[in-house]
Amino acid sequence: MVIIIYILLILLSFTALYPFWNTLVVSLNEGLDTAKGGITFWPREFTWTNYEIVFTNDRILQSFGISILRTVIGTVSAIFMTALLAYGMSKSYLMGRKFLTIFFIFTLYFGGGLVPTFLLIKSLGLMNNFLVFIIPGLISVWNMIIFRTFFKSLPNGLEESAQIDGCSNWGVFIRIVLPLSGPVIATLSLFTAISHWNDWFTPTIYITNQDLMPVQTILRRILNANLINDVIGGGDSLASEKLSKKSLTSKSLISATVMVVSLPIILVYPFVQTYFVNGVMVGSLKE
Repeated sequence: MVIIIYILLILLSFTALYPFWNTLVVSLNEGLDTAKGGITFWPREFTWTNYEIVFTNDRILQSFGISILRTVIGTVSAIFMTALLAYGMSKSYLMGRKFLTIFFIFTLYFGGGLVPTFLLIKSLGLMNNFLVFIIPGLISVWNMIIFRTFFKSLPNGLEESAQIDGCSNWGVFIRIVLPLSGPVIATLSLFTAISHWNDWFTPTIYITNQDLMPVQTILRRILNANLINDVIGGGDSLASEKLSKKSLTSKSLISATVMVVSLPIILVYPFVQTYFVNGVMVGSLKE
């Protein structure tokens, strides 16, 4: 029985990992050779050309920077603001606490819709504004509930001792509560960062300035158009030289772009793995 379970787990892991591995192989294989088919586990004609084209495309590099900036600022600000709200909501003496709890939970079930949200964003002057990536996502009610559950599990004596020593509420939150919240902060930061990094829809609706487009939106347009010129970017001399040698195809270039976009967020996982197991258990605690 144990052997059968291991076999099933291996097959499940293979089905999850193979598409990613095959995309990496295609990105490292010569374009026209890939078009012949039969590329599975190893490149037949190894080449760095596809990555050379991607990394010499100014538009992709700029959008890559926008994505990194958005992910870092958006994650830090969202985690801090959500934790701050959850800290207040974790206090039983907070006036109107039950009403506020119902008010926040209501937003989990009902939303304003795309058109009212668009009109709100426009009225706030966030169209073609970098802050449209940050401000609407500052508070996550789901993350707030997880934070609140964790904060309520902390011993009251810690805060009382700090207050006796003259620590203010801000001091307790910054110096006592946040340092003790490492696992939940790491876990929710990872989920928030992935959400920011993978979001291509928001800029599609609210951004028309090409200089503010994140890399996921650029990749989405490339995949939809399936045109080699969208990756090459037009006037790049290296791209023109490689294209003249007929070593490029849309599939190989798109695969390279997908790998460049995917690897940064994948590399984050090992750094938060030690906190991840403890962090994901927080939501299972009873209040």
